[in-house]
Amino acid sequence: MKRILVTGGAGFLGSHLCDRLIEQGHRVMCLDSLFTGNRKNVESLSKNPNFTFIKHDVVDPINVQQVDEIYNLACPASPVHYQFNPIHTMKTSVIGALNVLELAKKTGAKIFQASTSEVYGDPSVHPQPEDYWGNVNTIGIRSCYDEGKRAAETLFFDYQRTYKLKIKIVRIFNTYGPRMAADDGRVVSNFIVQALKGQDLTVYGDGSQTRSFCYADDLVEGFLRLMSSGDDVVGPINMGNPGEFTMIELAEKVLRLTGSKSKLINMPLPQDDPKQRRPDITKAKQLLGWEPTIALEQGLQRTIDYFKGVVA
Repeated sequence: MKRILVTGGAGFLGSHLCDRLIEQGHRVMCLDSLFTGNRKNVESLSKNPNFTFIKHDVVDPINVQQVDEIYNLACPASPVHYQFNPIHTMKTSVIGALNVLELAKKTGAKIFQASTSEVYGDPSVHPQPEDYWGNVNTIGIRSCYDEGKRAAETLFFDYQRTYKLKIKIVRIFNTYGPRMAADDGRVVSNFIVQALKGQDLTVYGDGSQTRSFCYADDLVEGFLRLMSSGDDVVGPINMGNPGEFTMIELAEKVLRLTGSKSKLINMPLPQDDPKQRRPDITKAKQLLGWEPTIALEQGLQRTIDYFKGVVA
């Protein structure tokens, strides 16, 4: 049994990770400020003696005496949420990373950083391999998140080189599934909620921009494989589904699966919105034997079933 700290543990992905770690028999400390996380996401774990919830912001120093592994997932991950308070978003990524790294240095814990495909910005290389350095607008409205995550990766590698910390870094591509916030502004939750409510589906731009969508359970499996890999497997490693779909294609799938009669309406494209995004997951396949197993329509149906209970 390991003592494992999950920051952002009451969030969409963090709560799914906590579920899996508890299933494996570990003691889990779930730390979350509840800015975008929700206690309901970990309610089913609250009576488990191996689970502890700590309401805390990673921007403040973390006082945990014993921990074997740290998963740092703390940070708003949707544009609506990370642009709400961009300065705090940057603090969460940078000061938060410093705080978890200091904790790892003090306790000797192995530490995992949830980075993002946003480090590639609006990519000029497609699909995106890990050795692509990206195309990020450093002063745009998304840069609080993009640059915050890039700086966090820098800190992780500097702590590894300076203090010999055992680090793992994953770059997460678009992910979806149950427990997404209905108001997070991400395209999957947007389309599903709008379809279930009979509202027009909001398509930004002409809908030809592409994304790759990975179901949450697939991604968490990748996290666990990376964390349990040898110390020589550090990353960053892309994790996402290499299947690529236009926004129009996604909207049409949601309409068909929900049986909605909603129409599509076009809105202006947000600033610095990437035109295409698809991971090269060669490293994940070779080093971890990992690739997604859940097809988009299967995952969408599960997500729609979840949202039926939320927006009804």
